[in-house]
Amino acid sequence: MKKPFTFLLFILIALTQLSLTFSFKANQITIIKLEDAITPATKEFIQEAYDFSLSSNAQAIIILLNTPGGQLDATMKIIEIMDRSEIPWIVYVYPEGSKAWSAGAFILIASHIAVMAPYTIVGSAQPVSYTPFEGSTPIEDEKIINALSAFIAEEARMYNRNATAAELFIRKNLNLNADEALKFKVIDAIASDINELLKILNGKTIKTTRGLITLKTEDAVLIEFSPSIKVTFLSTVSNPLLAYILFTLGLYGLIFGLVSPGYGAELAGGIALILGLIGLGFNVDLASLILIGLGVILMLIEAHTPGFGVLGGAGLICLIIGGLLLIPFRSGEWLISSAWYQSFIAAALLFAAFTGGFMIFSVYKVLKAKRMKPLIGEFIGEAVDVIEDLTPEKTGFVIYKGEYWRAKSKIFIKAGSKALIVAKDGPILIVEPK
Repeated sequence: MKKPFTFLLFILIALTQLSLTFSFKANQITIIKLEDAITPATKEFIQEAYDFSLSSNAQAIIILLNTPGGQLDATMKIIEIMDRSEIPWIVYVYPEGSKAWSAGAFILIASHIAVMAPYTIVGSAQPVSYTPFEGSTPIEDEKIINALSAFIAEEARMYNRNATAAELFIRKNLNLNADEALKFKVIDAIASDINELLKILNGKTIKTTRGLITLKTEDAVLIEFSPSIKVTFLSTVSNPLLAYILFTLGLYGLIFGLVSPGYGAELAGGIALILGLIGLGFNVDLASLILIGLGVILMLIEAHTPGFGVLGGAGLICLIIGGLLLIPFRSGEWLISSAWYQSFIAAALLFAAFTGGFMIFSVYKVLKAKRMKPLIGEFIGEAVDVIEDLTPEKTGFVIYKGEYWRAKSKIFIKAGSKALIVAKDGPILIVEPK
């Protein structure tokens, strides 16, 4: 009798511990922060947070939102995750002074519970394009405006919010503060801090794809979820300005590497170009790739052909045009505030002008050096200063007319001595003791 009793006691204790564990997890709430622009990395972060919350049996996910907007495709995918979620999503525009502009307004409207802190703003959701020649211009294409307006209105209706105000965020760039958003039923509540938010949430019943869920937040355990290394990396390269810089450096690196191979610039350029394209999130246009490919071919031919540089000039033009077709001068695929985008474009153009000028100068110097007549005849018999020991098996540096050259010798020459140039093997001088 003793053994069965002990076994039953063990099972009872195990079940009690399981129950206590479940109770603890059921009272858990995941908190994540969405700051800066909404990018594909943001979508990955949202997915990770959702998967973590499901596995840990969290009762809700709170997003602390402060964003100028972001990429439309990433925003739509985030909303899709929220709409199909088994866990309630609470979007809280916080802290004071934060904004839910453009893409942020979409995410707020599409949440199960929408809350704003005092002195925060929601709105300005009309897509904006920008060019250096036209400046900031709202997109007026009815197809795009009607599609986005219908989408945000249906999301508002799904969560019993003001569909008219939601549409006006897009059609009229309407902006509302927290008091106005609550008055017009765009949000569900105003909370000055997270503690007040938890009091508001306590006892609320929310409909999800799992069914009705009643929140119990009085003694909730708050778990702040941080992005993984993968998301952190994607977030870094997805920063619009950094992605543009990577793209530009990659393009110039390819040009320099192909014109002057052997230094690894083409490899580094290719990697930077790929990272830049990933960060920008573009579908690379075939015509742009053809132009860039043609430009590279022309530059290669120019590098090995004597002449006036006509082929090189044509290649450079192809590269510039192909690159311009890939560069995001228009933000049609972005829901983002025009002020933020103007700052981004100004910084990007400044960087492009600086690096472009440097690149053109570098390519010109390289091509000029390649076309110079061999001067080996002038080298023969000239004296050099030996900087490193030279042996038949080992090359070392010498100084010739103030310039460092790599050299080798058939016999040992000690560093610090003088030597004479007797021949040249590619970029390496052949010397002998003086």
